[in-house]
Amino acid sequence: MKHSNVIRCDDGVKRCWWCVSDPQYIDYHDQEWGRPVTDEIRLFEKLCLEGFQSGLSWLTILKKRENFRKAFAGFDFEKVSRYGDKDVTRLMADAGIVRNRAKIEATINNAQRASELANSGRSLAGQLWQFRPARSPVLRSRDQVQATTPESIAMSKTLRKQGWKFIGPTTCYALMQAMGMVNDHLRTCDHWQQVEQERKAFEQPS
Repeated sequence: MKHSNVIRCDDGVKRCWWCVSDPQYIDYHDQEWGRPVTDEIRLFEKLCLEGFQSGLSWLTILKKRENFRKAFAGFDFEKVSRYGDKDVTRLMADAGIVRNRAKIEATINNAQRASELANSGRSLAGQLWQFRPARSPVLRSRDQVQATTPESIAMSKTLRKQGWKFIGPTTCYALMQAMGMVNDHLRTCDHWQQVEQERKAFEQPS
């Protein structure tokens, strides 16, 4: 049964329309999407995978996530920052990931940027969370979901100025959704309330 673009699944749970096509997608929706993240490795992974998702479906990336983790040293950016030409060649031959040279090279570049942040005594979490909107609109239908916001545009502009790649405003907003900077579960989704409680209890990193 559909209601405001929320679908009641076989288990009786009402979920956002986009996740119900696949069990792995449902698990991601229920356990991860929109929940606040500060862990440096998890944030770097999300940032990179959102970049790889550009032009593709998120489910495609989600199904390849374990392969990406193996290919990119668990997204340990200190290790990935030391990747060279041989690693690019290896990754381009890896059928388990998205074999796009520009995206692979951007991931290595972005690992170097993240490493620079850490070496300067700053954190990736602090760098990203500074763009948290003052308020997160409550969405009642899929038509209200935005592709970009002033905050995602500002995030993209700042990161690109610092040398990050594949981090446009749309990718930045998808990252903001994924890391809990906004709560874009529809209000009638059964997970909206729990996510909102986690966000209210969350202490933003500096």
